[in-house]
Amino acid sequence: MKKAVCLISGGLDSCTTVHIAKKEGYEIYAISFDYGQRHKKEIESAKNIAFSVKAKSHVIFNIDLSKFGGSSLTDENLKPDKDRSLDQIGKNIPSTYVPARNTVFLSIALAYAETINADSIFVGATATDYSGYPDCRDEYIKAFQKMANLATKKGVEGKTIEIRAPLINMTKADIIKKGLDLGAPFEKTWSCYVGDEKACGRCDSCLLRLKGFKEAGAKDPIDYNQLPNWYKN
Repeated sequence: MKKAVCLISGGLDSCTTVHIAKKEGYEIYAISFDYGQRHKKEIESAKNIAFSVKAKSHVIFNIDLSKFGGSSLTDENLKPDKDRSLDQIGKNIPSTYVPARNTVFLSIALAYAETINADSIFVGATATDYSGYPDCRDEYIKAFQKMANLATKKGVEGKTIEIRAPLINMTKADIIKKGLDLGAPFEKTWSCYVGDEKACGRCDSCLLRLKGFKEAGAKDPIDYNQLPNWYKN
């Protein structure tokens, strides 16, 4: 059976991505990162998602990026943006950008993939309806693929570890529709940048998630402390 290392953050995108990998017949080796983020709720969601695809293994990799800070997700002195209009989101790189996070994560996933002789790495990066992160673009994925081919024993031997980003050009609504078609357990996912009992409904991630569900014509199955007026109407 083909093997895939799947990065699972606990959110909608990674949930849909790992279900795509499962549908394509891959044996799933999940990896999630406890990187010093504001809360660990997304780690619990990641565990539930890995269970839903009967992952062969699920590695929780600890790497403390809060030692560097530089992001409102890893520095308690910085606060994530809230109550921004949908037009504002994606216009600039937000405070929640964690410096080089995807490069760090994909590099570790690449080491894992080569160790277990995996065929592919699946990551839920998307360049459409995104928050403005530079490491979620198609150009970035292609550049990392080139690096992976050059930097690994498998690559030098001509056995490419394919970097798969199946959502890269999909809107959030399309991602949600795809996930629903695959039976992805969105009720187990967590997107909010705040770690309360309920999602805040005010941060960029919550707003993009709610926008996606509204445009998909589906109800978001998780609870929110607050909902924007445009979602309720």
